Amino acid sequence: MGFLLWLAHFLCFFLFHFHFQASPCICLSLNSSSSAMLCQQGQSLALLQLKDALYMISAPSSSNSLSPKTDSWKQGTDCCKWDGVSCDNTTGNVISLDLSYNDFNNSQLSFNNFSDQFPSSIENLQELSSLYLSNSNFNGQVPFSLGNLKKLTVLDLSHNNFSGQIPSSFENLQELSSLYLSNNNFSGQVPYFLGNLSKLTMLDLSHNNFNDEIPSSFGNLQELSSLYLSTNNFNGQVPYSFGNLKNLTVLDLSDNNFSGQIPSSLGNLRDLSSLYLNFNNFIGQIPSSLENLTELSMLDLSHNNLSDLNPSFLVNLKNLTSLYLNYNNFSDQIPPSLGSLSQLRKLDLSYNNFSSQIPSSLENLKQLTSLYLNNNNFNGQIPSSLGSLMRLSALDVSFNNFNGQIPSSFANLTRIYYLRMGNNNLNGQIPGSLFEYNQLTYIDLRNNKFEGPIPNSVFKRANLSVLIFSSNNLIGEVPSTICNLKVLQIIDLSNNSLNGFIPQCLGNFTNSLSVLHLGMNNFHGTIPEVFSVGNSLRYLNFNGNQLQKTIPSSISNCKDLQILDLGNNVINDTFPHFLGTLPKLQVLVLQSNKLHGLVNDSSANYSFSMLRIFDLSNNMFSGPLPAEYFNSFKAMMNFDVKMGYMGEPNIAYDYSVSLTVKGLEIVLVKIQTLLTTIDLSSNEFSGIIPQTIGGLKSLKLLNLSHNQLTGNIQPSLGELSNLESLDLSSNLLTGRIPVQLADLTFLQVFRVSDNKLEGPIPQGNQFNTFDSSSYEGNLGLCGFPLEKCDNGERQQQPTTSESESENGFGWKQVLLGYGCGVLFGITMGYVVFKTRRPAWFVMMVEGYQKSRRYKKNN
Repeated sequence: MGFLLWLAHFLCFFLFHFHFQASPCICLSLNSSSSAMLCQQGQSLALLQLKDALYMISAPSSSNSLSPKTDSWKQGTDCCKWDGVSCDNTTGNVISLDLSYNDFNNSQLSFNNFSDQFPSSIENLQELSSLYLSNSNFNGQVPFSLGNLKKLTVLDLSHNNFSGQIPSSFENLQELSSLYLSNNNFSGQVPYFLGNLSKLTMLDLSHNNFNDEIPSSFGNLQELSSLYLSTNNFNGQVPYSFGNLKNLTVLDLSDNNFSGQIPSSLGNLRDLSSLYLNFNNFIGQIPSSLENLTELSMLDLSHNNLSDLNPSFLVNLKNLTSLYLNYNNFSDQIPPSLGSLSQLRKLDLSYNNFSSQIPSSLENLKQLTSLYLNNNNFNGQIPSSLGSLMRLSALDVSFNNFNGQIPSSFANLTRIYYLRMGNNNLNGQIPGSLFEYNQLTYIDLRNNKFEGPIPNSVFKRANLSVLIFSSNNLIGEVPSTICNLKVLQIIDLSNNSLNGFIPQCLGNFTNSLSVLHLGMNNFHGTIPEVFSVGNSLRYLNFNGNQLQKTIPSSISNCKDLQILDLGNNVINDTFPHFLGTLPKLQVLVLQSNKLHGLVNDSSANYSFSMLRIFDLSNNMFSGPLPAEYFNSFKAMMNFDVKMGYMGEPNIAYDYSVSLTVKGLEIVLVKIQTLLTTIDLSSNEFSGIIPQTIGGLKSLKLLNLSHNQLTGNIQPSLGELSNLESLDLSSNLLTGRIPVQLADLTFLQVFRVSDNKLEGPIPQGNQFNTFDSSSYEGNLGLCGFPLEKCDNGERQQQPTTSESESENGFGWKQVLLGYGCGVLFGITMGYVVFKTRRPAWFVMMVEGYQKSRRYKKNN
């Protein structure tokens, strides 16, 4: 070691004497572990103070799995080697600071302190040119002091929770070339001075809450190549001065409230490659000046109110690969000039008013991969020339007026995986060739006039995930080979004339199947006996078939089930109490079967807690109403439900259900999340109406008619403030109609006919709108719309003399009528005795519903 030290000193001496230019000799002690630090002390101190401030704000836990970059920042070490820090190799100044993608979300203190806690010493980093703070969960206002870093060229604060306005100090950042403020909560007007940052090439203000108009000063940013202003609340017209931004290649103004016409000055942006104007309120014609945008590859004008598709602007857009004109008010024919866009890959013209036939020029779009023509007024036959678009992977022509058969040329679309042709007037048989040589995973042919059997080739599509053939005229059986389609998510074959047995294997889908709808067919036999543990079923509908026997208890394995509709079959069973264990069940329809026995369950606590539609009508249930279940219907007690529709949002599939709503038997093709209904009508329930039913505050429809209920109408029904329909008719109810029911201001349907009610009818609000049919068959009721009450009761019958003078009837006429009535009664008694209750007489006397039950039981 001594020799090495001597050698080091000798080399120093040698260099000192033999160098021609004097220079300091840096001699390092070989027994020292330290090395010279590049970072300047003042800048190291500023960074350490920033670290302390961040820790005060976020107080990250030691258990945090994502270690912040500042963990490597330690006093006495070279800050130029710290994580996220870059220095100038010559001067040692910090020139770049990257704290993006840190986890400062495990907080004990509020992030709102960020601006106050941010150290002023950050201004010591005067050579800083790049600052990245994105994706770090910061919020509060942006520190004013950042505007004093005058050499910044890149500032990225995106994907945080910053709020308030852009600090006025940012006007000092005249060297900025890139400013990223997207995905925050900035609000207010965009400051005018941003238009004076003349060196900006990238400006991203998207996904914030900025409002008002865009400053016209933005037209000064002539170096700008990319401008993103999407998803804010900007309004007014797009500044005409945008036409000055001649270096723009990307302009995104989507998802705002811009109005007026698209400025023709945008035609000056000849270098533009992407233009997004979608989700605004633009009106009128597409300006012809857009034909100058010859470099344009992406044009999105969707979701506006444009009405005039000027065909001339399309001719020169030879580089266009994506064109979105959907959700506008375009009408008449598709311009044939569309066929000249030979590079087009994606074309969406859906949700407009295009009519006539599809122009043959579209067959020239050989590069097309997706074509959406749905929701228009096209008619005639689907052109066979579409079968020549060999690259098509997605085609949607649904919701039009197409007729005829599916073109045989569609068998050539070997790359297609998404095909929707529903809601047209297509007919003939579904061609088997359509499924033989392609990549189909999604096919929807609903609401057409297809006939014949389902082709066997359908059941060989191993990758098929969505199969919708509902509302056609299909016949035949569904083979068990359907269960070979292991990735099926949706099977909807409803509203056809399919017959035979439901394949038992359909209950064995474990991971994929979420929708199984075979309702409104002619299936017979039984419901599949075994539903596997761990299945993904959310919607199960066998309504309107001829299924018999019992409801299998294995349905309780369907833990994700939301809708169960087994109505209109001939199931002979007791109430399936085990369904109460399904934690997500919201709709249960068992109407019009042969179900019988009691519905009450002493262990009903917490059963059916999510249920919002409960329909047991037209069965043979008996005993008291299920008060225990009413106490468990927590979802019917809850008002905090957002308006929406039940279904599969990822694949645009709406759940449907068959119900009796306000006296009409209908199929709800969409189920509102706000709809709550209980229908226990046309059974043999007896006893009183439970008071606890008044706790179901969100209930909209309540039907207890055609039972044998006794006692009074509960005043607690007046607490059902959302109720729109209340039917208590054809029971044995007594007493008065509670005055509390007059508080039901949303009530549209009210029926208490054919009971034993008495006293005055409540007046006011909705009760002034109901006619006498709501009350007929109650001899003791009085008041509007019936006869007036005398001291709150029905008026006394007039005396004999008054009756004769006013009505023309005296005691003779009454006696004659009485005699005729006795004679009629004897005659009909003899007929009944000889014919053993003829069905026509039962229907006449007991009503349609009682007759229906008689025929079902016999």
